[in-house]
Amino acid sequence: MGANSESPVTVLGLGPMGSALAAAFTGNGHPTTVWNRTARKADPLVAKGAVRADTPAEAVVASPLVIVCVIDYDAAHAILDPLTAELRGRTLVNLTADSPDRAREMAEWAAQHGIDYLDGSIMTPTVTIGRPEAVFLYSGPEETYERHRPTLASLGGTATRVGAEPGRAAAFDVALLDTFWTAMSGIAHAFALARAESIPATELAPFAQGIVDLAGQIATELAADADAGRYSGEDSTLASNAAGMEHIIHAAHARGIDAGVLEAAKGTADRAIAAGHGEDGFARMVDAFSVANA
Repeated sequence: MGANSESPVTVLGLGPMGSALAAAFTGNGHPTTVWNRTARKADPLVAKGAVRADTPAEAVVASPLVIVCVIDYDAAHAILDPLTAELRGRTLVNLTADSPDRAREMAEWAAQHGIDYLDGSIMTPTVTIGRPEAVFLYSGPEETYERHRPTLASLGGTATRVGAEPGRAAAFDVALLDTFWTAMSGIAHAFALARAESIPATELAPFAQGIVDLAGQIATELAADADAGRYSGEDSTLASNAAGMEHIIHAAHARGIDAGVLEAAKGTADRAIAAGHGEDGFARMVDAFSVANA
């Protein structure tokens, strides 16, 4: 184990994710100092070799690299704002989930106080931390990232620096979670519609898995078309897609099921069709959503 992999680390916030991060550092030999508002949450980590700090200030001065992982940026600021003197000259890696704008504001706050800053997003569940399945995204200065990359590698999985602009990791995070929650809402709605037709969710699930896999395959081609401004409707037109959505909405209403999620999507498709894009492919929806929110 090299010197960098044994660099001291401080972890502020010991919820499930913060505790998993601290356990990964401790397990990989890093002198790890932890702090949490409810001190007893540190007990399992102390049993594994971590050092419990009595105050956030004591925790910060223990390490050149400070990780904060709490519920949101308000909670992060509540901890960090009184510690600007202790944080000056150290690196703060913020793995708290929030919006891209708030990530940029946090980076500006750090710069004003002489704190090196990386913003990060964790794209996999707590159980993956320290294992090959974990996925981390970071944004911020390359030099700062490279300086601490060997230590951050102790968190396992793959880590990708997505750019210098501090809001990029959070932007990736919200876009990817948009994919997840929209897809999960669609799956839950499909199970409700199937149940209304006396089809158990477990009977539908194997077929739903095929649809999910197909969507994943189409996403790559859709992304390339959207970035290139290609809207070919050769295989399927937006007008035919909207007609398919309408059938589902009709079936849902016939069973008294809320169809609001799909109605919102069809509303966007209808606006694109009304604007003359009915013969375009589904990639046109990317532009249609953008215009709707302009």
